[in-house]
Amino acid sequence: MPPRLAARPATLLISEDHWTSALFAEALKTIDDYAECSARLRTAMGPHVVDILRHGLSVVLDFPANTVAYRRWMRSLADSAGVLHELHYLDIPDAICRQRLQERNAGRTHQFQVSEAEYDLFSSYFVPPGPAEGFNVFVHMD
Repeated sequence: MPPRLAARPATLLISEDHWTSALFAEALKTIDDYAECSARLRTAMGPHVVDILRHGLSVVLDFPANTVAYRRWMRSLADSAGVLHELHYLDIPDAICRQRLQERNAGRTHQFQVSEAEYDLFSSYFVPPGPAEGFNVFVHMD
């Protein structure tokens, strides 16, 4: 989904996995390590993303948006820049997500290999976006 969204004119894709693998690969051993590195990256990237948005470019943030707190951070960037926002929500059955993960792992085209246990752990944090969050939500079922 992110590459398709980033194909729009004047749009920049910023991927957490790209940056964390480049900057913190050796430090990413546990979920706590990931949480710390992800927080550091969001702190560093936030002002940069706001500047990009203020210069009239669109940004596709390929960052986790599985919790209210992560989405609040994303929303704060758009609000700080004074721009409209979109939240693209993939409403896909778990079995399809697992199949896609297995295919991604087998293809070895992604920076990270994710085990079933890691998938289960990350999935356990998922909270679907709700109306109170105030996003312009686009639901995708493919």
